Amino acid sequence: MATVKFLGAAQEVTGSCHMIESPELGRVLLDCGMHQGGKAAKRLPKEYFEFAPASIKAVVLSHAHLDHSGMLPKLVHEGFSGVIHATQATAELLEVMLLDSVNIYLSDLERSNRRRARKGKKPLEPAYTEKDVLKVLKLCQPHAYGAIFDVAANATVTFHDAGHILGSAIVEFCIQEKGKSKTLVFSGDLGNKSAVLMNDPTVLTKADIVLMEGTYGDRNHRPIEDTIEQLRTVIKDTEQRGGNIMIPAFAVGRTQEVLFYLGQLYHQGELKNWQVILDSPMAIEVSKVYDHWFNQLDKQELNQVSPLARSVLKDFIPQLLLTASPQDSMAINKINKGALIIAGSGMCTGGRIRHHFKQRIWDSRNTIIFCGFQAQGTLGRILVDGQKHIKIFGEDYLVKANIETLGGFSAHAGQAELMEWVANFKGSPRIMLVHGESIALDVLSHKLWTDKNIEAEVAIQNQCIAF
Repeated sequence: MATVKFLGAAQEVTGSCHMIESPELGRVLLDCGMHQGGKAAKRLPKEYFEFAPASIKAVVLSHAHLDHSGMLPKLVHEGFSGVIHATQATAELLEVMLLDSVNIYLSDLERSNRRRARKGKKPLEPAYTEKDVLKVLKLCQPHAYGAIFDVAANATVTFHDAGHILGSAIVEFCIQEKGKSKTLVFSGDLGNKSAVLMNDPTVLTKADIVLMEGTYGDRNHRPIEDTIEQLRTVIKDTEQRGGNIMIPAFAVGRTQEVLFYLGQLYHQGELKNWQVILDSPMAIEVSKVYDHWFNQLDKQELNQVSPLARSVLKDFIPQLLLTASPQDSMAINKINKGALIIAGSGMCTGGRIRHHFKQRIWDSRNTIIFCGFQAQGTLGRILVDGQKHIKIFGEDYLVKANIETLGGFSAHAGQAELMEWVANFKGSPRIMLVHGESIALDVLSHKLWTDKNIEAEVAIQNQCIAF
């Protein structure tokens, strides 16, 4: 009999990983994500797989975000050699995401080992290397939305558009067992219907088991119109103070959405005194991938900016400054006011945004705008929660910059959208809630029961259920 085991993102929002297993199927992973929060050099030595990586037959990947894909190189390093199934766009994004991630990790590890050497401690060995990333890319097998493909002799998978980021997928997993067909649907991360570049998540109606994310299971997003008005107000207020704006943004999805809305303000003449800067080599490369798959984006929304739009980077803000090199990034420090800086990482766990914080977080003229979920333990969450004393690169900083949160920009479905999506399933499938903090999932479970008469369980780490 097939089983499903929850190995990650059970009552947390990072580290997505679930295993489907049966004697005929073998072992297949849904996602192989990294836990986020803190430096990878400190975190990865403490992380281990609950299984032998060599025993995994295949990985079915919902999308390219690191909390869903980031442990793939470690999986390969420890013996996995099976197929990694992903959508076509996800396979292309993985190259950018994983190569950037390994470079940051190895740089952090090098710094940690220098400190250990000064203390007479042995160096830490890397959990994986760039060679492992290159092997991951070779193992990837891309598939189009709607195409049915085999993961084993008795199991097929179909990817459907999840509307979260480019290439994001809802996984429909069908297995034949003892003459019967059984279907598991894994939502991956479901998109926010208000997200301008993405199509709405595909509606499915048939399943025996549904694994649904619940990142925002305890609340709905602010209407996008209110969010844009808040952004407009923040920009005006910061301009009056003679300050700068820093936006930590995920390179995949969030950056492109933010550029779209800033493009609207630009064409309305409201960014005349601002220099918009995309200070993220990875986001620049990812935006090129978005351009490659431009036909998969939401054409109706894109026409609001330009009916002839063909490029995320060029069409949204013609005067956008791209700073790929470290020298160009450091030159931003010389701008006294009017710099609107978009940089990674989205939860401030690394990347160039921390360097900009060093230069500006202690100045009350400046503003930090958060436009996405901040997981527990991340610097972003610490700032959103209002902490005034923080450490960056080992130094103490007083937080005087204004902290703003724009909820309407989230790439995740809100509570009402999650409930609407799962209510389409017929025949009372078993519903397991994953990828959410425990409070959010408890609220969502209760709300589904009281409002929709739908019973939903909150998955527990290492819990195993019959498929």
